[in-house]
Amino acid sequence: MNTSNRIDKKFETLRAAGQCGFIAYITAGDPDLKSTAALVKTMEESGVDIIELGIPFSDPLADGATIQAASARALEAGATVAGVLDAVREIRRHSEVPIVFFTYLNPIYVYGFDRFHKDAANAGADGLLILDLPPDEAKRNAELMKSHGLLSIRLIAPTTPPERMELIAKSAEGFIYYVSREGVTGEQSSLSTDISAKVTEIRKHTSLPVAVGFGISTPAQALEVAKDSDAVVVGSAIVRRIGEHGKSELLNKQIAEFVAPLAAAVKCRSAS
Repeated sequence: MNTSNRIDKKFETLRAAGQCGFIAYITAGDPDLKSTAALVKTMEESGVDIIELGIPFSDPLADGATIQAASARALEAGATVAGVLDAVREIRRHSEVPIVFFTYLNPIYVYGFDRFHKDAANAGADGLLILDLPPDEAKRNAELMKSHGLLSIRLIAPTTPPERMELIAKSAEGFIYYVSREGVTGEQSSLSTDISAKVTEIRKHTSLPVAVGFGISTPAQALEVAKDSDAVVVGSAIVRRIGEHGKSELLNKQIAEFVAPLAAAVKCRSAS
């Protein structure tokens, strides 16, 4: 394990405390890039352990309407890959919270794949999750395997067969992101019923922490997922509130009031 990476260090700390981690996703540049660093600070202060920072893209195929709209708002406000890297540099002026870039191949390939990895690592990012670059595809092009110290976070879906789980797990670093339901991102009124069984299956193939996301939007849901996972991921529910309050001076207060109970519920696992 690369113990110099903030992601690994965070999970070591959580494991030592017997706690589940809380991972929050926001789209960088929504409502604007100036707000991104402040939102990250607010979420960290509200109990978030790891930040997933989405790089806005015009065609986010794996995302539902909420995050699609956030990407559109960010792009309209002038967000660029270079601008997102600047936002991370700003975050690093006051925070050591682990940051994972959540993105598609196109934006970083246009930027320059190797150049992006180098610049992202130098800016202070810790990991990279590319939704549309499977590990077996990456192996076919040496350029796509360069990391410059960024951990490669991998996705496993409910439909992933055991033999492919093993392939994905072998190439993963930092943690495995288990997508707990089929389809695109978005809030759900109920959880999938087979999360526990799927996490157990994934753990047969890796010793990495398993984070569970897609559809979690309430403290009760977060607590339920925390019982079977090493981290809980919440994205669309936070992003929707950024969309609702993005033009308000109370944006950070609104986000803090929503995120803090989620984080507290996740932390309650060790006491439940």
